[in-house]
Amino acid sequence: MASPSEQTLLITGANSYVAAHIINVALKKGYHVRGTVRSESSTAGVRSKFPTYADQLSFGIVPDITKPELFEAAFSGTTKPITGVINVASPFVLKADDNRRDLLEPAVGGAVAILEATKRYGPNVRRVVNTSSFAAILDLGKGARPGYTYSEADWNPMTYDEAAVADGTTAYCASKGLAEKAMWEWLAEKKPNFSLVTINPPWVFGPHLGGIRDVKHLNESSHALFSIIGAKYVPPVDFAGFADVRVVAEAHVAAFEKEEVAGQRFLVGSHFDYQTVVDEVRKGIPELADKLPEGTPGKVPETYGLDGSKAEKALGVKYISLGQSMVDSYRQFLEADRSLASAA
Repeated sequence: MASPSEQTLLITGANSYVAAHIINVALKKGYHVRGTVRSESSTAGVRSKFPTYADQLSFGIVPDITKPELFEAAFSGTTKPITGVINVASPFVLKADDNRRDLLEPAVGGAVAILEATKRYGPNVRRVVNTSSFAAILDLGKGARPGYTYSEADWNPMTYDEAAVADGTTAYCASKGLAEKAMWEWLAEKKPNFSLVTINPPWVFGPHLGGIRDVKHLNESSHALFSIIGAKYVPPVDFAGFADVRVVAEAHVAAFEKEEVAGQRFLVGSHFDYQTVVDEVRKGIPELADKLPEGTPGKVPETYGLDGSKAEKALGVKYISLGQSMVDSYRQFLEADRSLASAA
């Protein structure tokens, strides 16, 4: 395989929390990166995170990720051939006004569109890595399911029609499973020259690349953590799994590089619960201790487990502990608040 410096990775949704870390890993390894965003105005923020890599980073504008033809320009004009696609762009909506219109159609349509666009415009692409989710694995209907361990063999069983009338969280989880299934079905039918690998993380936490500028406009997962500050109670378990964003980023690039993992899905994650979050942050950042609910220290809720060992073995990822990830996350919240106070 050619050296990283002779290849370009096309990374969709380049202005997202997860994509920024993937871009960071790819650039540091020497790859050129072509990032896709929905509008020209989004490029400046991404560029600002990588001032020393200006000659390796370029952009393509794709205003609608469900239309393959709009990716044509994104695949052209790179100084080095595009050999890999890392598809991060997908709706993360837990409160949709219309499940079909706002969530299911964009999720499934976007997942298939990037494959079709790669087939049409990416003759040198050998691998597509897709950001799926533990939500595509989890069976919400089984509840906390103590004693059960989820792995890549599991699938969210919800159908499209069921998801269309479900509550927001349930519909979101279903959309991830339906989108991933659509990709595997497309691959089996079209038999393109490239392979597919999916990365299936649960909640993704950890620091934001470049820090946090405004705690009022956080992504969904970071908001879930920030909202605990000043809360009266420790939140109940929603998703009992997490992965640090830095680990997720490493997993994506490894999934492109390792030829032998073609056609596989990877659950990247380990146990998560909010009681452990407050316990670890209180211990690691004493100045936040009186701002967090106490709950029942040390009491871990009984729930399902996650087996993320396949990613460790096949992709070589090394998990960051929940405690370290939470301390790094909450330190950024503090820094953002201090910056805001200084500016005021």
